[in-house]
Amino acid sequence: MAHTRGRIRAAAGVLAAAALTTAMFATGANAAERDVAGSAAPPIVGGEPAQIEQSPWVVFLTDPMGNQFCGGTIGAANKIVTAAHCVEGTNPMELRVVAGREDKTTSEGTVAAATDVWVHPDYQSATSGADVAVVTLDRELPQPPLPLATTADTAAYQPGREAEVFGWGATSEGGESSDVLQRAVVPVTSDADCSSAYGEYDPAAMVCAGYPEGGVDSCQGDSGGPLVADGKLIGIVSTGNGCARPGYPGIYTRVSSYESEVRAQLAAQR
Repeated sequence: MAHTRGRIRAAAGVLAAAALTTAMFATGANAAERDVAGSAAPPIVGGEPAQIEQSPWVVFLTDPMGNQFCGGTIGAANKIVTAAHCVEGTNPMELRVVAGREDKTTSEGTVAAATDVWVHPDYQSATSGADVAVVTLDRELPQPPLPLATTADTAAYQPGREAEVFGWGATSEGGESSDVLQRAVVPVTSDADCSSAYGEYDPAAMVCAGYPEGGVDSCQGDSGGPLVADGKLIGIVSTGNGCARPGYPGIYTRVSSYESEVRAQLAAQR
């Protein structure tokens, strides 16, 4: 994850390049956000197919032409939690959210239009933190929301704690995106190890997850998707050095640090 893992929306210039590549955390490396719309988003590396019935709160974001570029999580009946770099500068009218669809090649599930996009006011880039946003939809979704991690959920962030990451992104660095939802298990990384890999790592804003030897990770097209532990959303796919590289775990937005602000947006009537 040396770059943000969202896809650049290039569909006829419809979506602003909110997921454009950004400077990498790693010194001397180039970082790019993990999703790009307009081209097939790459899927989770080292994962396996997942059933939407077992993770019904996972959704994906598309442009008006149906091109998937990021992931997200249902936070309330008509609200989606995603990465700020996925939607910053986007006109809500040009954003769609697909829920309840395991295979992108089908027409299953619900397609909802966005009516409002909130981006955390402190967000500047994925490498500086606050990479979180809330999208309001034009309808309520039948799928249940996933609870947010709070500051009390310290156990979920302990080094070595196994967490699950979901998405439709690339299955290898620079590879093709997945048509079906993927799931992978990654251990939470210590702040010390993540700081060693990424000079700009901020433990107050981020959390890392991955194996020292690499091999399993989120990737391009997975940005905005959920990192889950203890039945809660503990992280949002954000950035990293490449995908599944040894010594470079994935970087996720630390949800517990932004829980009160996100919760306020989930409760907002708009």
